[in-house]
Amino acid sequence: MKHSASVDALSQTATSRSAMSLDDVRRVAGDIQASVAGVIEGKSDAIATAVVVLLAEGHLLIEDVPGVGKTMLAKALARSIDCTMRRLQFTPDLLPSDVTGVSIFNQDTHQFEFRRGAVFAGIVVGDEINRASPKTQSALLECMEENQVTVDGQTYLLQRPFMVMATQNPIEMEGTYPLPEAQRDRFMARISMGYPTAAAEMRMLDLHSAHRPLEALRPVADAALVLRAIEAVSGVYASAALRQYIVDLVTATRTAPGVRLGASPRSALQLLRAARAQAALDGRDHVLPEDVQRLWIPVLSHRVIMGGDASGRSATDTLAQLLKRVPVPAQAR
Repeated sequence: MKHSASVDALSQTATSRSAMSLDDVRRVAGDIQASVAGVIEGKSDAIATAVVVLLAEGHLLIEDVPGVGKTMLAKALARSIDCTMRRLQFTPDLLPSDVTGVSIFNQDTHQFEFRRGAVFAGIVVGDEINRASPKTQSALLECMEENQVTVDGQTYLLQRPFMVMATQNPIEMEGTYPLPEAQRDRFMARISMGYPTAAAEMRMLDLHSAHRPLEALRPVADAALVLRAIEAVSGVYASAALRQYIVDLVTATRTAPGVRLGASPRSALQLLRAARAQAALDGRDHVLPEDVQRLWIPVLSHRVIMGGDASGRSATDTLAQLLKRVPVPAQAR
């Protein structure tokens, strides 16, 4: 497959140096966003968050009603990067071995051979993840956290970059299972597509009725280039005061009225990683409180579980209130 000339040049530069510059990170991210935007109409915020999660080496949960482009977004991002991609259609009869792989006895060699499952890919698109049983959903826990799969006592490492992009329907939809708390906590961010505006829907009818733009999508980056960008993002500076601000925010979720389960320490770490990626895409080599605030709800809303005494408040409402209440340290700016 062809890449653009600019991406080819960036890839050669990246492989010849120990680190990619943040300017190059912005170019790579901009190319990916533009590529996806050519397929998904009017969803720039959702696309931007997906690219942030990619460069923060996280996993993305896309939740909304059927037909608003959840799977299209996941597939467009996957096809914009020239790496291995597998799709899993989660159904009630899907087995954990379909996800991770299984050992099969070879009659010719009289030995067990490991047949790799769908998670052995750079980007794994999990369609309607909450239609599978909790047991099958849990098959993703190890690979999403540790980048490895253990089958029959043998551990197999996954490639990098590795990203799970899962779609799910609202839990009140028929035939769905709620994601276990441990599963939700491994997704760096959750986004909702929402219905398009009338103008965006009109453009979609013009664009998609005659042909399928997803089929014409060509990669604008490769796995090596994305991995270089991930490494560059991890070096973005976050001051001690900024890190303390993140800890203060996450700690506040554990004592907020109506909250049954507050945010985990993992969420603080993932919020910092996402904020570093956001700062890099904004052209800065340091994280500001605004980066944290911008990602606060996408990173935390699916982790905070409200109790029966929440008086109708949602997790998003509670998080928005905490963002106003927790002070920003002066040294964090």
